[in-house]
Amino acid sequence: MSSYLYRLARFAYRRRRLVLALWLAAAVAAIAIGQASGGKTNDNFTIPGTESQNASNVLKAKLPAFGGGQSTIVFAAHGSAKVTDPALKGVITAALGKLRSVPQVSTVVAPYASGLVSKSGQIALGQVQWTAQPADVKDADLDQVKDAMKPVRAAGVQVEYSGSVYPGWRLVVSELPELAGLVVAFIILMITFGAFAAAGMPILGAIIGVITTLMGVTAVASVVTIASASTTVALMLGLSCGIDYGVFILYRHRTNLLNGMTPEESAPLAMGTAGSSVVFAALTVIIALCGLTVVGIPFLTVMGLAAAASVTVALLIALTFLPAVLGFAGLKVATFTRLPLLGKHVERVARRSAADPGSPAGARWARLVVRRRIVMLAGGVVLLGVLAIPALSIRLGLPSGASKPTNNTQRKAYDLTTEGFGAGFNGALLIVVQDVRQPSDTLSIAGALAKEPDVQQVTPVTAKNGTSLVRLIPRSGPNDPSTASLVHRLRRDRASIEGTTGTRILVGGTTASNIDVSAKLSSALPVFLAVVVGLAFILLTFAFRTILVPVKSILGFLLSMSAALGAQVAVFQWGWGRHVFGITPSETISFLPIIMLAIIFGLSSDYEVFVVSRVKEDYTKNGDALRAVERGTGVSARVVTAAALIMFFIFVAFMFTDDPTIKAIGFSFAAGVFLDAFVVRLTLVPAVMAIVRAKLWYHPQWFSRHIPDPDIEGQRLEHDLAGGKLPRAGGPARTGL
Repeated sequence: MSSYLYRLARFAYRRRRLVLALWLAAAVAAIAIGQASGGKTNDNFTIPGTESQNASNVLKAKLPAFGGGQSTIVFAAHGSAKVTDPALKGVITAALGKLRSVPQVSTVVAPYASGLVSKSGQIALGQVQWTAQPADVKDADLDQVKDAMKPVRAAGVQVEYSGSVYPGWRLVVSELPELAGLVVAFIILMITFGAFAAAGMPILGAIIGVITTLMGVTAVASVVTIASASTTVALMLGLSCGIDYGVFILYRHRTNLLNGMTPEESAPLAMGTAGSSVVFAALTVIIALCGLTVVGIPFLTVMGLAAAASVTVALLIALTFLPAVLGFAGLKVATFTRLPLLGKHVERVARRSAADPGSPAGARWARLVVRRRIVMLAGGVVLLGVLAIPALSIRLGLPSGASKPTNNTQRKAYDLTTEGFGAGFNGALLIVVQDVRQPSDTLSIAGALAKEPDVQQVTPVTAKNGTSLVRLIPRSGPNDPSTASLVHRLRRDRASIEGTTGTRILVGGTTASNIDVSAKLSSALPVFLAVVVGLAFILLTFAFRTILVPVKSILGFLLSMSAALGAQVAVFQWGWGRHVFGITPSETISFLPIIMLAIIFGLSSDYEVFVVSRVKEDYTKNGDALRAVERGTGVSARVVTAAALIMFFIFVAFMFTDDPTIKAIGFSFAAGVFLDAFVVRLTLVPAVMAIVRAKLWYHPQWFSRHIPDPDIEGQRLEHDLAGGKLPRAGGPARTGL
């Protein structure tokens, strides 16, 4: 592999104008296609084959007017005013009447007709039924809803929205988190490299890669349902992986330049050595993300594939775009800035580490870990174990209005509804009754449902085509465990509820759908973990040609994953630091553990490959296992630290958004990367390697005979260059176009 990467980088370096033009053309084309497609993401999570989805399908076929999205409009009067006052009642009724002319609206029910007026007379609920699914409801129609409510607001009535679709429901992704992350990444790279050219290259490549990927995802969203979180995850990984992969190759290139190589010699050699590690690291991430397809959940499949595409583009950028821009930069990569307190210090450290890899602070840390390996191993395991304890109390669910920020309209609607009617009105269940022969069948079903525990209200809604719809209001909120128990009990007791009517019931609605999604995700977790870990085990075994390295990598990942999940539960479920992070404690997002498994496992394997490949490189050359751990860890410590901090701050930047889902994802990824990089890969891994020593690299003889050596450390590449089997790039240093 190293020889192929060497040739690819040599080509990209020499044909840099062509390579740069192709990437710019790809980015422009992606932007044009994405803008023209009009694709939009949404946050409706469904799983084919679940009972809630089957109920939705029956509604579409038999009661199409009730098969689309639903909106709840909450009206609240304050002070001595009441929504039942003749003046306010008239303006509210008139406003709701205007909604009947909105193209995609099928039914509008005023609170005075449905009786959904609170006992205080100050809160009322209007219901809007759409013919289209939430993702297909046009923004123009939602704008008409807002316009219709303007006279109500002008009359002094508070108007808020909730439901599966409502004005302002689409997540608007702010550019501030990624901009803040890029600024912090540039600062870290300046501290690491001390050169503007070196600091800017990985960021420039990551930006081009992210633009290309996200515009492609936008185009796909016009024909495939894509969750809003998918673009956020793809953006996070595209930026962080894109920068990190560039950093690892660039760091090796800069070291080569400081040791006297010309840029044209150094760039292909850096790609053939560090590039091999980047390829295996990226493949591990891609495998983990594509592994989300095995769980059989469409929105997770799309999320995984979108993120995998982002990482794939980041890899291609590192392998082709980076050597091309290195050709334009020439020696500027090693031209240190003269900024006070930065340039001279970075230059001194860089030249010393290039000449003597054992001198930097990272090398001193590596020597400490090797010398105190037993203590370091025990301390690290205990620390991660303690952090993992809260994970034992994890409670899964999908976000509701209760988890939104207090200034969000869905949160305001949730609180007002709870105040006026009870929490259950925020999570109505839709009971679809099939094979209805006469009205008394529906009434019988409704009566049986009303007798069930934890049921507050049962209301028959409509009947047509042998199918009727009954709305059931639980006594508990949509994310309360009691509501989930009620859904499971209704399904378990359906025979007694149906009685002798000959009907068949299905329990559906948004709340039931969220419960089904959470249950499906929980059951899919073990299967996903087994598949991803198994594939990654094979890949790492092939890369390092030993079984102990992947075993060690997987055990370390399980520790860091458990600790990160425990920290997430403590903060987002228990509410530790709620005021610091501006969060409302709620259940853990049901799909978070599974995407954490995919992404943190992939990223942890990144750092495993980067550290262990340098250790193996030194061991292959010198044969001293203990010394190789010290030197390999020491050489990689600075660049791994920079890469991990870049990822950490990019993920942290996404916590400063209003969406609780993105906040939880950003925090979890940040915690996982930090713990894995600094506690596991730079502490526990070298400690274990120092304990095992040369036995770590053992593999049976048949393995050598039958499994090709990918030459991840680049030893064969250097041998081929020295023997003239590969053309050695050379010539004078080029510093510009």
